[in-house]
Amino acid sequence: MNELVEKINLLWDSFSKDADALVTKGNKSAGQRARKTSLELAALLKEFRAQSIAESKK
Repeated sequence: MNELVEKINLLWDSFSKDADALVTKGNKSAGQRARKTSLELAALLKEFRAQSIAESKK
């Protein structure tokens, strides 16, 4: 679970940086990277939810 949270934090930092570059500078490449990262984040957050529920049922 700790590894999953670390991955989420790293991806969030990357997403935040790229999303900021898109919004403030209009960097289209950063926007594409942010969109890709958002899909990866969504998958990891779903996995986190599943693991969290499984841990709470123990």
